[in-house]
Amino acid sequence: MTPRESAVPLQAVAERVIARYLRRAMNKDVDIVSRHAVQAARGIDIVYASPDGVRRSAKVKADSYFGTDTRKIGDRSLPFYRADTGSFAFEAVADSVTREPGWMIDSEADELYYYYLALAQEEEDVRALLKEPDEVFFPEIRVERDDLIILPMAATRRWFADQADNYPPRPVSLGGRSAWCRLVSRSDVQTQVEGVRIVGPVFPGLAI
Repeated sequence: MTPRESAVPLQAVAERVIARYLRRAMNKDVDIVSRHAVQAARGIDIVYASPDGVRRSAKVKADSYFGTDTRKIGDRSLPFYRADTGSFAFEAVADSVTREPGWMIDSEADELYYYYLALAQEEEDVRALLKEPDEVFFPEIRVERDDLIILPMAATRRWFADQADNYPPRPVSLGGRSAWCRLVSRSDVQTQVEGVRIVGPVFPGLAI
């Protein structure tokens, strides 16, 4: 999938937060690999070893549609703070020109780390913080609200293949390309796909 979603600041923030969360959860050898061509082509953003030594791979999906402050939602200088929709956005088509399948169709990751995060900062500030070391990045990045849901990729893909047409398509612009997602009810996925884990907020405490 090119260009990669990791070129988008929100996605880069999500990958960095999830990687730190995995390390704090006693996982080993946690690596962000979204910029590596081979892993990127496989739809994999992070690889790690679980506490029992099993190698795992994850696709990270960042979603800023999780804000609740109406003033910040209406502030166009905050591009990563949008109103909570109660939906997952599953990418069905990665490029509307080439019709390349989206990550929901062809990602080879073991799990989908779907990460809602509302950032109360301007894009320029977020980009600047991404260049900083962890001791600066984590205390200063303003993740106002977040929620992590971990979905088994294979089971979610099978469900999506059967149910996608029941949900509205939505065009999105990611890293210079135009893609198409399906807005899927969060409650439908969480109740109909076996193995979904609702982790909840993970950012609080990561700066410590």
